[in-house]
Amino acid sequence: MKPRALIDFLGTIEKLKCNTRHSFTSTGRHESVAEHCWRLSVMALLVADEFPDVDISKVVKMCLIHDFGEAITGDVPSFLKTEKDEAAEDLAIAELLKLLPPKTGEEFRGLFSEMAEHTTSEAKLFKALDNLEAIISHNEAPIETWIPHEYTSNLTYGTENVAYSEYLKALKEEIRQDSLAKIESASDITSL
Repeated sequence: MKPRALIDFLGTIEKLKCNTRHSFTSTGRHESVAEHCWRLSVMALLVADEFPDVDISKVVKMCLIHDFGEAITGDVPSFLKTEKDEAAEDLAIAELLKLLPPKTGEEFRGLFSEMAEHTTSEAKLFKALDNLEAIISHNEAPIETWIPHEYTSNLTYGTENVAYSEYLKALKEEIRQDSLAKIESASDITSL
């Protein structure tokens, strides 16, 4: 990739560091899209041994690029995202990928297609981890940042995407227990 094209592309996706998500960090500030992608990638690396038949390198690539469109569109929480939002993000991704060298652009287009089709082992693992990382983030954030919807959605979000794996179901259950404990703890405090 030519140096100027690389710098320009990085400048565009730099917005992922600026654009925030609905999630908050443990210190109570909004999480950036880039922070989510980074930790999701680390998560994929850490579960690699549980999925010996999965190309973890490909999963990490999916984790790193899956929110590229949000550099242009910003983040829309999954529970608010419409078909119009999805189409805008898809268009943003298509435009961004045109800025890359043909080989890289083609590889990334293939990964986005694979994620959308959600049929390969890699795409399934990526999607499950994406859901689970979001819930972990919510559990780490102060409960004052939760909206009413999260008291129930944190318990069920991603259930369908982990159903294919005993490991992911066990991980989801641990995260669910953390959500329940956080809700219970908040209930105890508010009842005083």
